[in-house]
Amino acid sequence: MAERIDVLISKEAVEAKIKELGEQLSRDYAGRRLHLICVLKGGVFFMTELSKHISLPVTIDFMSVSSYGDEMVSSGRVKIVKDLDESIEGKDVLVVEDIIDSGRTLSYLLDILKSRKPASMKLCTLLDKPDRRVTEVEVDYTGFQIPDEFVVGYGLDYKQIYRNLPYIGIVVQE
Repeated sequence: MAERIDVLISKEAVEAKIKELGEQLSRDYAGRRLHLICVLKGGVFFMTELSKHISLPVTIDFMSVSSYGDEMVSSGRVKIVKDLDESIEGKDVLVVEDIIDSGRTLSYLLDILKSRKPASMKLCTLLDKPDRRVTEVEVDYTGFQIPDEFVVGYGLDYKQIYRNLPYIGIVVQE
C-alpha cells in the first residue's frame, strides 16, 4: 500500500509560529537560563529551530521515549530509550516535543522529570492533537492544534521517513 502526503501546515506558517514561540519564551524567561530537553527523534527539528529564536542562554539535553514503533497509533506502552546526560535539579526546564497525541508518553515522561527536582518545568509542543487525548497533559506552549490525522514532516515520521519535509503533512493511504 502506498501513501501520499497532503500539506496541512505550510513551511512558512511553521517557521512563523516557531519564531513567535521563541520570542514568547524569551520574554517569559527573561534574565534566566533555560534548559531545553528535546524528546527524540522528532523533536530535534523543532527544538533546533526554536532555540535559534530564544534570545537568552540555553542549554540542551535529549531523551528518547517511545510508544509508537512503526505503527500509526500509540501502542500505549512507554519505554525510555535514552535518558538525560546530566541532572536537571534546580534548573528551569522546558520539555520540547514535536507532537502530543494520546498524552500517555508525555505524562509518563513529565512524572519522571518532576521527580528529579527541577526549579521549574514547562512543556512546549509544535503540534497538539487534543481529540486523541486519553491522559491529561498540561501544555504550556503550543504551536498548532491539529485534527485527528496522522501527520509527518518537520521531524515527525511514518516508519522513519518523511521527517525531513519542511512542512506538516497528512499521510493519506492510497
